[in-house]
Amino acid sequence: MPFPRRFPCPGRTAPTFGILPAFLAILPAFLATLLTPVLAWAGESCGCGEAAEATAVVLPPVYAVLPFVLLLLAIAVLPLAAPHFWERNRNKALVAAIVSLPILAFYALNDVPRLLESLEDYVGFIALLWSLYTISGGIVLRGNMTARPGTNTAFLAVGAVLANVFGTTGASMLLIRPMLRTNQDRVHKTHTFVFFIFIVSNIAGSLTPLGDPPLYMGFLKGIPFTWTLGLWPEWLLMNALLLGLYYVWDRRAFAREAPEDVARDIADDQPVGIDGWLNVGLIVGVLATIVVSGQVGLNGFVRDGIMVGLGLASLVLTPKANHVANAFTFNAIVEVGVLFLGIFITMVPALVLLQYRGGELGVTRPWQYFWAAGGLSSFLDNTPTYLTFLALAQGSMGVTRAVDLLATADGVAILRAISLGAVFMGANTYIGNGPNFMVKAIAEEKGPTRVAMPSFGGYMLYSAAILIPLFVLVSVVFFVLGV
Repeated sequence: MPFPRRFPCPGRTAPTFGILPAFLAILPAFLATLLTPVLAWAGESCGCGEAAEATAVVLPPVYAVLPFVLLLLAIAVLPLAAPHFWERNRNKALVAAIVSLPILAFYALNDVPRLLESLEDYVGFIALLWSLYTISGGIVLRGNMTARPGTNTAFLAVGAVLANVFGTTGASMLLIRPMLRTNQDRVHKTHTFVFFIFIVSNIAGSLTPLGDPPLYMGFLKGIPFTWTLGLWPEWLLMNALLLGLYYVWDRRAFAREAPEDVARDIADDQPVGIDGWLNVGLIVGVLATIVVSGQVGLNGFVRDGIMVGLGLASLVLTPKANHVANAFTFNAIVEVGVLFLGIFITMVPALVLLQYRGGELGVTRPWQYFWAAGGLSSFLDNTPTYLTFLALAQGSMGVTRAVDLLATADGVAILRAISLGAVFMGANTYIGNGPNFMVKAIAEEKGPTRVAMPSFGGYMLYSAAILIPLFVLVSVVFFVLGV
């Protein structure tokens, strides 16, 4: 997810939306869905089903993790080293296919059930992201408020709540353009959008599985939907401190604005309104689908089909003007789809090795999991990082299912540490979580709302100075002292 992309330039005609573009946007998930029963049939034919599970686990060689590492490095490096090549989704798909083909072949021949499990997780993962992304694209926040410190802080606080319903990606795409319009007459505003990435695009989405993809993957692995609500003390502490720090910072910045800029901002004030209320109801429908599926054991493909159906309903029923106002395209979600299909295939060997040999690494304490999972989430995408350390925790604790970690206090503490590390520290760099680069790219678009965002290294200076001390506080208070 963490990649630069093109967005429609102001004044250009937005694309027409319909069923065909929507189908193309979820084509990777559709292909994975078709591949799943084929592999299941192959597994039954070669004896790779339940009988194989009763025998010794197929442990891949250590070098089988190289495709996973190479794909993650490509995701991190190619947007910076070869931006023109990487901006095309077909090139991303080509890289993902080439790197994942050896692993696909290995598991298709040796351990079909493992590959099936990962593909089923992928279908659920992309169905949720696609539905939230598509539905939120039909909601338009209109208006232009005066960009006072209290207004901006309230914007971020609302985003901190919405991120747990719309997801960090959906909330970021919903709020970024209104936030830019509100601050277009401000000169000193770069810090506002850095904090936007910190809060709305990352740290806020830690209360529900809808908030951030790692937590949703935990839900798909059997973690109860309501379990993440228990992370509210860490969520509240981090967001309260960040909002308080932002308010103080923005007050000082606002005091430096020229009187004529402030006067122009006040003159441009317009009442706030929302178009696309139907889509708010559809978002509630996605939330209800997830909750009910966890309560009644709804078949995964039925659950995913309902969510995709809600997204298609949004495309059909939403006025085109709403999509034009949001400069909505499917490019970003197609990018996510093709790359994560490769990730979900290539990470299988790493997950198996960590599950069965992870105890050899010596990562045993919650604070170690917090920093290890968070450190990798800073430079790799936080979803595979979460799954990797979840497998490591299962291996270290001697359990075969993620939900079994909740049976002991130590397991609960480790799961909290992994969850918070993956979600929180995705904010450390532009490539730590999908919305980060998306917000940067939108903020830097030419036009009256353009913001001079910091460079890759410049952004890391912000995160090192602001976030790292707060993460130290979280690890000491919650994982060392056990408050």
